[in-house]
Amino acid sequence: MIQLYTWGTPNGRKVSIMLEACHLHYQVHPVDITRDEQYSDAFLTLSPNNKIPALVDDDGPNGEPITLFESGAILLYLAEKTGEFLPSDPRRRYEVIQWLMWQMGGFGPFLGQAHHFNRFAPEQVPYAIERYQKEARRLWGVLNKQLEGRQFVADELSIADFAIYPWAARYEWQRIEPETQFPAAWAWMERMAGLEFVKWGMQVP
Repeated sequence: MIQLYTWGTPNGRKVSIMLEACHLHYQVHPVDITRDEQYSDAFLTLSPNNKIPALVDDDGPNGEPITLFESGAILLYLAEKTGEFLPSDPRRRYEVIQWLMWQMGGFGPFLGQAHHFNRFAPEQVPYAIERYQKEARRLWGVLNKQLEGRQFVADELSIADFAIYPWAARYEWQRIEPETQFPAAWAWMERMAGLEFVKWGMQVP
């Protein structure tokens, strides 16, 4: 059985979408980050960086349990475990991996900063708002250009789509209007939102 320790954030939902897409049986353990539960000693043993999600697979490599943290690493693990959503052909495989890394290194962190300064900062910080708003628009432009003429980020549905979509779905927090500003990305979002396993994954926990 797979144990998923998560909360209702884009990083957590990447993994729940993947688990639903692969029809894997899993149990959800909510980690309420609004109450700092991610800093508990118990969770620290699963995630040394005190961040959700974390995953424990009782049936890991060689049939032995494995514990993983970092959403990108978890997606790669699940893709290799199931043989799904990560191509075996090296060129196509690295196409997916590079877009996964793009999300991990840019689209997620910078949009997360936009979320913070647009919605949660205790005071308005004009410089920070402008900085992260500008970078959010740039990153959305990169995504939109990649999706022009494509159904999915790396042509075929993959873990790259699962990683990027939950962050894109919070476009209002980023003050982005993808329907008018980034039409190719918006069409992709509608395709993703129409997938049943994405609907279920986005509801976890």
